[in-house]
Amino acid sequence: MSRFVQSLRLWFAPQRIRDEGETPDYRFSLANERTFLAWIRTALALIGGGFAVDQFLPDLRWAVRVGLALALLAAGVLCALRAVNHWIRCERAMRRDEDLPVSRFPTVLSLTVAVVAVAMVVLVLFGRAG
Repeated sequence: MSRFVQSLRLWFAPQRIRDEGETPDYRFSLANERTFLAWIRTALALIGGGFAVDQFLPDLRWAVRVGLALALLAAGVLCALRAVNHWIRCERAMRRDEDLPVSRFPTVLSLTVAVVAVAMVVLVLFGRAG
């Protein structure tokens, strides 16, 4: 079974993680859970921002408004999915006494948010032609 499928199965049956290696110090597991919750809060904020752009900026051209809203909504969805995947990968690594996994996702998320923010700054500075 591929590593991705194994990780995906752990999303829905997290008790199986106990079969991996040895139980780490509970403080590390709790820190991993807090990180997961921070990612979920970020995802909720991005999704809320996407809806806010769509609902509260009706003067924007349709394509611009929908583009900005969809970028934020997509970032929120990816962030939520990445949260659980990262939690599983870190928990597995801690139980196996391996290095924690690295990811490019924070960079991609930051760049997406920055691009949307720059676009919104441009819209604020140069008007919202409808």
